[in-house]
Amino acid sequence: KTLITALYRTNQSSLSSYRQPATAKWYDRRDSVFIEFLVEDSKDLQVKFEKSKLDFRCVGGIETLKHHNELDLFDSIDPNASKHKRTDRSVLCCLKKAEAGRAWPRLTKDKAKFQWLGVDFNNWKDWEDDSDEDLSSFDKFSEMMNTMGGEDGMPDLGMGGMEGLEEHDSDDEKMPDLE
Repeated sequence: KTLITALYRTNQSSLSSYRQPATAKWYDRRDSVFIEFLVEDSKDLQVKFEKSKLDFRCVGGIETLKHHNELDLFDSIDPNASKHKRTDRSVLCCLKKAEAGRAWPRLTKDKAKFQWLGVDFNNWKDWEDDSDEDLSSFDKFSEMMNTMGGEDGMPDLGMGGMEGLEEHDSDDEKMPDLE
């Protein structure tokens, strides 16, 4: 029994000193890059912003694992304007770009894929091609419909020369009597 207890304590102490990367999602905006580290009930949170680096450390989750993520960023950020916010479910970091308006095709300097890092497609937006960023989708659609032209707000479908033709619909023909 004492051997099992000693092994259990050894495993617990080695588990608590083990650091693994926290799962994270990221997305790009015109003037900032957002990274959400998905760690529930995080404690001992340390986030360090440098000009081209991000260092994230915390203890969290049910197993109270120690997490450590160190990233060499794709481009420079403003460390003083960058911020983070802790919630019960995650830690959201807002990295203020040093050069706003420049898209980041990836989060890291290296093109390597990290198993713990993914794109947050729920928040992703292709803002580079979007010159009317403030218009809602409905406003853009309405504007497009208004510029298409045609009579009575309807688009001209290029079917000119059909004036004077009577409409003929096969549904208008008399049906034969059933016997």
